[in-house]
Amino acid sequence: MTQSMVDVRGQSFIRPLSPPHKLAQAQRGTATVEFGLLLPLLLLIVSGIVEFGMALYDKAVLTNASREGARAGIVLRVPPVSTNEISTRVLNYTGNALLTLGAASPITVDFPVQTNPEHLAVRVSYTFRGLALGNLLSAMGSPLVLTSTTVMVRE
Repeated sequence: MTQSMVDVRGQSFIRPLSPPHKLAQAQRGTATVEFGLLLPLLLLIVSGIVEFGMALYDKAVLTNASREGARAGIVLRVPPVSTNEISTRVLNYTGNALLTLGAASPITVDFPVQTNPEHLAVRVSYTFRGLALGNLLSAMGSPLVLTSTTVMVRE
């Protein structure tokens, strides 16, 4: 056993130190308890990152789908491209590209009226249902609706 000199109010005395193995026994299990306390927070952060990434990916797919629909609709062709053909093009583009976990929500394609008749607008909307974020927002009464609109000039 080791000893240390302690000076208390001008008096010195020798105090025995605790053996190192007793200190180690007193700290046993603290890392496990700390990990158990932090694990739910870490899982929440990681699942939030995954959820946000999925929503961002779906938004990019919708943006590209609306762009594809607008490109298909602006080409100069006789007879002109119908709205059904544009909608089919958009739905084919989004077919298996959207990330859905469970029942897929429908994709809506509409054509907002433009002030200039030479412009074509294609709007694509989709209700995101992910692991937790989409379901949580739906339970609150405002689902997470991803929307993308593309406006192009007709040829």
